[in-house]
Amino acid sequence: MKKFADLTEREILAIAIASEEEDSRIYLSFSEELADRYPATSKVFVEMAEEEDGHRRQLLEIYQARFGRNLPPIRREDVGGYYSRRPTWLLKNLPLDMIRSQAEAMEKDAQRFYIQAAEAAKDVGVRKLLGDLALVERSHGEKANALSEAILTESAREEEGRTAHRFFVLQYVQPGLAGLMDGSVSTLAPLFAAAFATHSNFSTFLVGLAASLGAGISMGFAEALSDDGSITGRGAPIIRGAVCGFMTTLGGLGHSLPYLVPDSWPNAFWTATAIAAAVVFVELWAIAYIRARYMDTPFLKAVAQIVVGGVVVLLTGILIGGA
Repeated sequence: MKKFADLTEREILAIAIASEEEDSRIYLSFSEELADRYPATSKVFVEMAEEEDGHRRQLLEIYQARFGRNLPPIRREDVGGYYSRRPTWLLKNLPLDMIRSQAEAMEKDAQRFYIQAAEAAKDVGVRKLLGDLALVERSHGEKANALSEAILTESAREEEGRTAHRFFVLQYVQPGLAGLMDGSVSTLAPLFAAAFATHSNFSTFLVGLAASLGAGISMGFAEALSDDGSITGRGAPIIRGAVCGFMTTLGGLGHSLPYLVPDSWPNAFWTATAIAAAVVFVELWAIAYIRARYMDTPFLKAVAQIVVGGVVVLLTGILIGGA
């Protein structure tokens, strides 16, 4: 890998040309990714891609005037200390904020690199060249802001806000709610069955821990493998699976942790059971609230569906454990 200090002006120009070309293609990929969900922002990235391509042509003209038509086969990855980028543009259904942050980071990284390199350069010509490139990258960010103001009208922003909210619900709220419901409800029966069968707090906790972790792993894999998001637009499967698995485990652990009350305490079993029952009550009402808040379900209907169902599962576990 070559050091930046060892690069010639020819190689620096070649890297700049290749970088501008790559950035243009990245912005076009962002535009294609957002075309259906955020058409106004998609147009912004098309304009930014055209800006990058225009700067590439300008740099290419300077290069050809100085060094001819042959570009040396060097890329920024071949230079030690050059900024690197995560290939997030290869992923599907990226959140809009992540794409905008990625684009902003691209411009800032390039500008910062050119400024630092210009300060470290000893050759006057190279220093001037790097300074000019830094100004070019800064102008890219200013141009992007101007394009956003021109293209993203108030109605377009409102529409994209509704789309972003829908995407948030599909990628985070829905899998998280499914996990919380499964973890909070499905683990009730084995937990309270073990509690009333053994009257041992620690044994009950181990059952709840195993049920919570097992359910979390199962629900996480099920959510991630059930839909890759390419057709439904529900977002990255890994993120949905992680959210669902975590919330499932959290839902089960909520009413399992009270059974860490030491068995040596007076009335330890009934103390832990009372706390666990209170936690279950809070969990079920929280699920009902989330359904009413994000899933457009009437609150009383959500309460009837979740609380009544949870109580039935709870009583089932108690009856089995006490048999």
